Amino acid sequence: MTAQVVVLGSGYAGAGAVTSFEEAADDSAELTWISEHDYHLVLHEAHRVVRDTNVAPKISIPVDEIKPPETTFTQGRVTGIDVDEREIHLRDGKSVPYDYLLVALGSRTAFYGIEGLEEHAHTLKSLDDAREIHRDLAGAAGEATRSDPAQVVVGGAGLSGIQTAGEVAAYRDDHRAPVDVTLVEGLDEVFPGNDPELQGALRKRLEAAGVDIMTGEFVSKVDADTIYVGGGEDEDPTELDYDVFVWTGGITGQAELEDAAVDKDDRSNRVYADRDFRTSDDRVFAIGDTALIEQGPEEFAPPTAQAAWQAAEVAGENLARAVEGRSLETWTYDDKGTLISVGDEAVAHGVDPLPIDTFGGVGAELLKKAVAARWIADVSSLGRAIDAWSDM
Repeated sequence: MTAQVVVLGSGYAGAGAVTSFEEAADDSAELTWISEHDYHLVLHEAHRVVRDTNVAPKISIPVDEIKPPETTFTQGRVTGIDVDEREIHLRDGKSVPYDYLLVALGSRTAFYGIEGLEEHAHTLKSLDDAREIHRDLAGAAGEATRSDPAQVVVGGAGLSGIQTAGEVAAYRDDHRAPVDVTLVEGLDEVFPGNDPELQGALRKRLEAAGVDIMTGEFVSKVDADTIYVGGGEDEDPTELDYDVFVWTGGITGQAELEDAAVDKDDRSNRVYADRDFRTSDDRVFAIGDTALIEQGPEEFAPPTAQAAWQAAEVAGENLARAVEGRSLETWTYDDKGTLISVGDEAVAHGVDPLPIDTFGGVGAELLKKAVAARWIADVSSLGRAIDAWSDM
């Protein structure tokens, strides 16, 4: 009897796992790929659309370019996973049975219960999000003047926040628009928890791009016109008026996993997975931002594109191995370095085997382009990668 394998999600983890599974599987399994979108988004380049919406087709790859003909693709939003009945429930009322399941649904933006934040902030998790930010940025800039510039605030100075602030600044420069850009981070430095040399290099480029940086105080409240930062019993918050507010301050698990009977982190709703990607249900695997993939005692793989790419290759093969009754491979995250853009510039850090630890300039810019192009070529074609090169 042919095993039914289902992969959920068309992000890095899902797209990569589909490719890897089809390379490893024999005729004993049929694969169904389910996603709300009929394309794969190169999400770590989605900030480019904030500046120029013409980039969107370059970084959205139709699933038909990724999957082989024998894979069935179903476009639909997952609303639930029933591990007892081994069924996926979709918003249109349909159910899809599985023998083995790989959950790679990504994550949603975390709002931490901050009053007004979800209601008033843009997020950047999709093409539609990026287009909406661009639309509101262009609208605010069009109504602003030199004496009363548009105020754009980006909350969270992690990778997404830094890159978004850089693109807003680049839009301002490209259009000579009256726009002020502020990056707000609750911890004490940009790119918190990372190497101080890298943090310094990023701060330098953000400041050179004309981005104001506020660190050390958390956003405490947001209303329709104002962001309140810091404050307490004996201290009034700092008030930031804004025209456009983009929140990139963290991630949490998808709502459709809340009732799935697999072990999850109570706070983030992300699914616990072993090094072989199996969850507490041995027919369910999880990777990417959906999962907390064990890497040691109280240690988990980071929720990054790089980690998802690496994991997907092994996870797809493990799905095939599970179907065939073979032992599963384990995976250990290998940090190959960090590449972050600030507008047209970039900073590279810890790129193996280069002898320089942190650097910018043309070398960093070319490396960042090359990584994005390689991924596009791997899941689609060299021609598409070449076409996207100039917009990365």
